[in-house]
Amino acid sequence: MVNVIMHGCNGHMGQVISELVEKDPDVQIVAGIDVSDQGKNSYPVFTSLLDCETPADVLIDFSSAKATDALLDYCVKRKLPIVLCTTGLTEEQLQKVKDISQQTAVLRSANMSLGINTLLKLIQDAAKVLASAGFDMEIVEKHHRLKKDAPSGTALALADSLNEAMDQKYHYTFDRSERHDMREDREIGISSVRGGTIVGEHDVIFAGPDEVIEFKHTAYSKTVFGKGAVEAAKFLAGKPAGLYDMSDVISSK
Repeated sequence: MVNVIMHGCNGHMGQVISELVEKDPDVQIVAGIDVSDQGKNSYPVFTSLLDCETPADVLIDFSSAKATDALLDYCVKRKLPIVLCTTGLTEEQLQKVKDISQQTAVLRSANMSLGINTLLKLIQDAAKVLASAGFDMEIVEKHHRLKKDAPSGTALALADSLNEAMDQKYHYTFDRSERHDMREDREIGISSVRGGTIVGEHDVIFAGPDEVIEFKHTAYSKTVFGKGAVEAAKFLAGKPAGLYDMSDVISSK
């Protein structure tokens, strides 16, 4: 049995994960952490991070980037493995994630879904063939109107995956509104849409001479991210210090 602390337990994803864990015999949430305790959870909830001293095998974080620094310090102090699902981290925070992974196990992924992590591999194979043949690469991501960070962490992960496949590195273009010149050869365009209740859509477009190839992933509910987080927690429990991602979880299956 894997014992989990849920950080951000009363947020939407915290509740999704709580419901999933209730039906999973191999994992249980032993404590939650959130700014408010609404008394609706089957486990104790702490409103202050430092008040939670409950023994656990791993912590799942679905909260806010504003809380990440204190959370990382907490996990290092307790030598507690962490599944870090929060997006919108700064470059300084990403560096801190790498630094603390030398002291405790950290699994970070911009997107926890199995489909997206499979897509990351598929587009690399496509890029090796199509980019060298003169195809332009564009990423369009769509999310609900409440999402604050843009572009999404998943869009950046897709762009990074494309770049890893290239012999020469490409640069990213996020806003063409101020530009009045032709597209550059080694460029990956990333566009963001925010509106309604869109859970998450990501299109990777290869546009070449007289033909276009598109890869698309659509998330119809946030449950897909919760399932991935739970599987990641099972994987990470007991792992030595290091930086892991969802590809490690997939490979372990």
